[in-house]
Amino acid sequence: MATRPKHRKNSTGPRRRELLQALGIFQRATPDQLWKLTRPDNKHDKLTRDNLLDLQDHRLVRIELVREDQRQVWVLTKRGHGEAKRLLEPKGIRISALREEKYDPVTGKLLGTSYDDHAAAVTSTAAELHRAGIGHRLGFQTEIGHRLADGYVQRADLVVRAPAAGVPVMLLEIDRRTEDAHDLVQKLRRYWDWGRLLPKDAAQRSVDLVRSRPDAIEHVDHEKRLWRRVYPPTGRESLAPLAFVFADTTEAKVANTVAVLEEGGRRYWAPRRYDTLYPKAVTAREYRQAMPVVVTTLEHLTEHGADAAVWRRLGRADEQTLTDALDNPDGEDLYRRQYARAEAEDERRRAAEREARRPVCTRCGRKFTDERWEEITVHRTAVRAGDTSVCGPCRADDVAREEAAAETARRQVTALPEPQDEPGPDRGRGWFRRRS
Repeated sequence: MATRPKHRKNSTGPRRRELLQALGIFQRATPDQLWKLTRPDNKHDKLTRDNLLDLQDHRLVRIELVREDQRQVWVLTKRGHGEAKRLLEPKGIRISALREEKYDPVTGKLLGTSYDDHAAAVTSTAAELHRAGIGHRLGFQTEIGHRLADGYVQRADLVVRAPAAGVPVMLLEIDRRTEDAHDLVQKLRRYWDWGRLLPKDAAQRSVDLVRSRPDAIEHVDHEKRLWRRVYPPTGRESLAPLAFVFADTTEAKVANTVAVLEEGGRRYWAPRRYDTLYPKAVTAREYRQAMPVVVTTLEHLTEHGADAAVWRRLGRADEQTLTDALDNPDGEDLYRRQYARAEAEDERRRAAEREARRPVCTRCGRKFTDERWEEITVHRTAVRAGDTSVCGPCRADDVAREEAAAETARRQVTALPEPQDEPGPDRGRGWFRRRS
C-alpha cells in the first residue's frame, strides 16, 4: 500500500486551506495571483509555490498549463475540488466548476487547457483589490447572474464585498476592449434595470404602485427592492456601484470608451436635482435612483495599488481613492444642511417682512403686540377690538375710561332721591261719594 506523502517543510495547514479556497472561487490562478489573494503581506510568492507543490504531492491541485510568460496556471483536481467544496459551501460561498482532465483520444494531448486573457484579468483584478485591503479572499465571487424581468441574465465578472474597507458591495466588469463601448452602456442599463426590480414576494401594494406608471418604482424604498435581498446596503443613498476595469489597452481607447459611457449612460449614473421649495439655495444632488460608476485600468491597480487615487467616477474630472469616488459629498447630507439653512433664512426673511408690516399705534407710537395684531385682524374678535389704530395698552386705557364713566353714571343714577306722593285737591273724590 502506497504511503501518504509527508508535508513539505514550508507548508502549513492554514496556507494550504487558503489556496484551496482561492482556487475553489477563481477556478484557475497563477502563483503570483494566489500570493496576492492569500498572503499579500509576504515579500514574494515563494511560500505560495512551496505550498502548491505540497498540495500537488497530495493530488489536490495540478498544473494545467504554462503560459507564454512561463507562469504556471494551477487548478484543483477532483479530490481537491471536493476538499474546497467542503471548505466553502458551509460559508455560503459558491464553488466554481471543476476543470476536468480530458485528453485527445488520438494525440493524447490534454484538452481545454486555455487560460484566456479575460479570465486572467478577472483574477488579477481581485488579487490587486485584496492586496490593497479591499475585500477578504472569501468576499469575492465570479460570474454572478442578475436576472431581468424579460428573463435575460446579466452576469458580473466579479463581485466584491469589503465592508471593512468602506465598500459593502461592488460589481465589476473587466473589459479588454473586446466589447464595443455602446455594449458597455447596455450592460450599465441592465444593471440599473435590475436595481429597480421588486422581489417576487413583494407586497401587493408595492406591485400595484409600480404597475400604475413607469417611474413609480422610484417611490419604493430600496429596502423593498430585489437587489437588497441579494446584496447588503451600500451605506450610501444610491444603488449598488458598478466598476469598469480596463485591461491590455491604450489610454486613448480607455478615454474614448469612458466618454461614450459617460454620455450614453447619463440617465443611469447621473444624479438629479432635488425637487425643493428652495431651488436656488439647494445645489445638492439626489442619488437615490442613480448607479455609481467608477472606472480604472488593471495597469493602474498593479502599479499604484487599488487603494490609491486611481478610480475616476463618471461625472467627475479627477481620479480619487475608491471610497472617495463612491461617496456623494454633494448628496443627501449636503441637501439636509442646505435645506435647513434655506429654511432658516426663509423664516428670518418672512419674520422681517411681517415685522415691517406690524401696525404702529397712532396714539403712543408703540408697535402692536402679536395678540393685539391678531385681535384686530381676526373677524370674530375684530368686531370687539374697538379703535383698530391703537395698541393693546391704549385700547386697555380706553376700555378702563369707558368702564369708569359707565360706573360713574350708574352711581349717579342710584344716588338720586325717590319722589314723594302728595294728596291733591281732588284726592278722595271718586265715582262714589258719601252723601251728607
